[in-house]
Amino acid sequence: MLPILDLASKDLLQMLRDRKTFLFLLLMPVAFTLLFGFIFNGTAQTDTDARLPVGLLNQDQAAPLSLELEALLSSSNVIRLEFYEDVATLEEAVIDQSLAAAIIIPAGYGDSLQSNLPLKLTVIADPAVPAGLSAQTEISVAASRLNRAIHTAQVIASQGRASFDAALHDALTAWQDPPVHLALTQSQTALAEPGEPPAPANNFAHSSPGMILQFAIAGLLTCAQVIVSERKNRCLQRLLTTATSRVQILLGHYLSIFLLIFSQFAILILFGQFVLKLDYFAHPLATLLIALTAALCISALGLLIGVLSKSEEQAVTYALICMFILAGVGGAWVPLEFTGSTFQTIGHLTPLAWAMDGFKNILVRGLGLTSVLLPAAALLGYAILFLGLSTWRFHRSASA
Repeated sequence: MLPILDLASKDLLQMLRDRKTFLFLLLMPVAFTLLFGFIFNGTAQTDTDARLPVGLLNQDQAAPLSLELEALLSSSNVIRLEFYEDVATLEEAVIDQSLAAAIIIPAGYGDSLQSNLPLKLTVIADPAVPAGLSAQTEISVAASRLNRAIHTAQVIASQGRASFDAALHDALTAWQDPPVHLALTQSQTALAEPGEPPAPANNFAHSSPGMILQFAIAGLLTCAQVIVSERKNRCLQRLLTTATSRVQILLGHYLSIFLLIFSQFAILILFGQFVLKLDYFAHPLATLLIALTAALCISALGLLIGVLSKSEEQAVTYALICMFILAGVGGAWVPLEFTGSTFQTIGHLTPLAWAMDGFKNILVRGLGLTSVLLPAAALLGYAILFLGLSTWRFHRSASA
């Protein structure tokens, strides 16, 4: 363990002596966060609705309680309803990703709510897609809110304190934090997490995580240069003649990169929380998980760039190419929700898209720990892939 820490501290000292480290990891992200935030501020006054599109087929339109559910869904800040007349068209729209999800309110649903034997809503969505998972959560919150309000109204009405309709109206108005509990017929994913109102709009909710991630990758050029210079100065060859193993050398480099990237995340998240007034701390465990896995992933990418590069100039080139491709395709500049379904699919082949999904689930949609589990798992998978490739390449180059 001691050789790993010694190597990591040596690398960190070299990185921190380079002014480019502070430029790429701190100054430029702050500047571009503000720039993109003001750009989004300028476009926020247009008629573009960034809420997730959700299709609704109401087969119980005559029932007042079914219409109450429809009204609750329509008032959401996370989803917007689009109305359909038949199931086939609705399912097709979800399959081709024109819709994030779809809801079918069955005939008799409203009456079943009052009998305390509610029929199940049909929710059609792909929980593997972040938009689908977010839409499912919001639908669950609305359905649970209505169920609890009905129960409250029935108790009040049975005591003769008010009519059922008046009590229901008061309960729906007063209920602020409904728990989530809904059996989904099309999805096997449990969404149980206390629902909270979506986070209020903030012009920096996209640019802050986007620029943190983009310039974390840009900052890898300094990290990769340290690894390249170690080989160039024949320090690596001298290390290999000692008791330090190749795995320890690789882990030392990885630890130094991780500590640098995670520190950048921590500083810029604090900047977003206290200066930009973003609510990163609304769900601290969710923020910690997505920041941790994103840092692990980006650090592993930096390690891969370092072992692949044959010169310091090549390391800079590789880092900048990765930054522009991953940031552009992964939605760091423009929200993927504003692009077509094909581009969204391509974007989610990159780790940045998953990291952006995780952060925006917290900052934009007001969701908690459950909503970032899938993005965190994807980021961890990329980290393992990059580490595996780095190990393979390092052993080959060290043996050459």
